[in-house]
Amino acid sequence: MNIPLDPKLIDTAAVVNNKCPVESSSWQARLDLSFAQRSRGVRLVKCEHEGPLYVQKAFYPEGPDCAHVYLLHPPGGLVTGDTLTISVEAQAGSHALLTTPGAGRVYKAREEEGVQAQNLQISVQKNATVEWFPLETILFPSAQARMKTRVDLSDNANFIGWEVTCFGLPANNITFDSGSVSQNMQIWRDGRILLNENLVIDQGDSALLNANAGLRSLPVHGLMIAGPFKDNRLGLIDALRLLQAQTDTNEFFATSQSGEFMTVRYLGSCTEKARKLFTQAWVLIRPELIEKQVVAPRIWAT
Repeated sequence: MNIPLDPKLIDTAAVVNNKCPVESSSWQARLDLSFAQRSRGVRLVKCEHEGPLYVQKAFYPEGPDCAHVYLLHPPGGLVTGDTLTISVEAQAGSHALLTTPGAGRVYKAREEEGVQAQNLQISVQKNATVEWFPLETILFPSAQARMKTRVDLSDNANFIGWEVTCFGLPANNITFDSGSVSQNMQIWRDGRILLNENLVIDQGDSALLNANAGLRSLPVHGLMIAGPFKDNRLGLIDALRLLQAQTDTNEFFATSQSGEFMTVRYLGSCTEKARKLFTQAWVLIRPELIEKQVVAPRIWAT
């Protein structure tokens, strides 16, 4: 049961700074992971957690030099006041792939009582690689979602990751007509920002959600980022753009290279279609970036 707070007890300054007071009905969960290359392969050398957020063990479907881990969040979604803080470190020469067993959900927030937040920090050391492939995040109407991802790269470090967001519940004809969302993904190296992606929708902003220059009334938005590439990959871009042929007339799929990073975008009505297209893009991108063929996490087949 969610017990409303007395409005007199709410710290408005904390709410403004996205730090709402802890309630008995909210979860403040933290997960710290570190991967290291050892003589027998990549090992999960640190796994500390607080609250309902953890991993059970690493899996090795492509051999000992790439650890696959599944992030488990038993509540299955975020309510008012919930915060998930995830820290991932890939030590020098290691390779880790992270995914989730199910979709994340951000439920309706109680009015004027805080936000639902997920903060992800990924540190990729020299000659290391991190791949971040969570399943989609579903935003219920009146959610107040704050999603931040920061990736810090060292020399010769690589990152491939995607985010798929569903606004509302299109299968039930429920639109995201209220609430707010702030999504931010940044990639840094040596104290310098290399890429900054930002999406802000305030209180169901109909102009952004419905305009041709916005989301065009389509509920599913996806972004995939991979890099850094040391040179322009026109051949790879051409191959990725061929995936557009698999989309329907009311879907959009676009690829470009922004500086050192390849960006792939999807806009449509189906999270499964977005994941399928991004997976096919991954098949093309991974060998070009890290000279390894794709081996999908086993949990995706269940």
